[in-house]
Amino acid sequence: MSDMEETEGPVAPHRVIGTPPPTPRLLGSGAEDGGTGDGPGTEVEPFEEQLPQVSDYPAQAKSAEKVVAFCFLLAFIAGCGFIAAYVGLEVHSVDATLRSNLALGLSLSVALLGLGTGAIIWVRQLMPDGELTEIRHSPRSSDKDRQAFGEYFAEGTGASQFVKRPIVRRTLLLATLPLAAIPIVVLRDLGPLPGTSLRHTVWSPGRRLLVYGTNQPITPAEFSTPGQSITIVPEGYADDLDALAKATVTLIKFRPGELNVPTVYNSGTQLYGMNWTVENIVAYSRICTHVGCPVGLYEQTTHHLLCPCHQSTFDAATGANVIFGPAARPLPQLPLTTDAQGYLVAKSDFTQPVGPSFWERG
Repeated sequence: MSDMEETEGPVAPHRVIGTPPPTPRLLGSGAEDGGTGDGPGTEVEPFEEQLPQVSDYPAQAKSAEKVVAFCFLLAFIAGCGFIAAYVGLEVHSVDATLRSNLALGLSLSVALLGLGTGAIIWVRQLMPDGELTEIRHSPRSSDKDRQAFGEYFAEGTGASQFVKRPIVRRTLLLATLPLAAIPIVVLRDLGPLPGTSLRHTVWSPGRRLLVYGTNQPITPAEFSTPGQSITIVPEGYADDLDALAKATVTLIKFRPGELNVPTVYNSGTQLYGMNWTVENIVAYSRICTHVGCPVGLYEQTTHHLLCPCHQSTFDAATGANVIFGPAARPLPQLPLTTDAQGYLVAKSDFTQPVGPSFWERG
């Protein structure tokens, strides 16, 4: 033996410099010289064994197999961690949401990285190198072609080491189980169905109107300047974001005689249904009936309420009727009255569903 040992490399034939490269074997032709296979009537012999069945790096294959199995096991553990984090971690605060997002992102990244790394090492270290060139045929293959493809598929299956390496095959299947289960677990956020809950808010008879921000009740005398507009929240729910998403209202003060039908009010001479206003003070839902954006702009001179998202415009003096934009119906009006202490309170809940029109089907 020489002083220098040859380092292990791919087990492949060497070509002498100056000789032409070997002709690629043609997929669909069994001839050793590549065949012709240039037409639908070409006779195709059954495949001879073309792909090597042993890795180009046989000494490294065993260790590579263990690395691939480790990557797939890591992907399995990370996938299970994603499901556990999604189900177990709370998201009811900003800090909890940050921790949940961090856990979900890291676990899913490790799962995908483990699968990808294992697949790359599998292909580069376990599967042998082979080169095939596929010639073009007519779309309909002959029976012999189909038989030849079946033989080639079986040959490729052997070359992929999928059958011969059970530990790789089993850990790969194991690693994909959590990823397949993740969509099923995530689907739980689509329920439960809301039923009729979207038709109601937390407003109830006698519940006081609180000024948003100060959370103080308000009397008609404190809201006496015509043209005023403030945001109101229900007493007891000032910090409940879920409740405020439906129950927040806009309170507007009008001059005598400015309110018109279909606003539910008492004109002094004729009662239009129930009297839902107090001293020309009217309350409308702030939730746009188009897609639920907040109707936050009020123009005093025209009495128009404007949704900034899609420019739906409502006439506050005439029952918040739609006068422009894609909204399909008026803003619901909240019936008002006063309690024994003179504070503005709700006479009842909204008589129509608040928010987008499709909520009415809830």
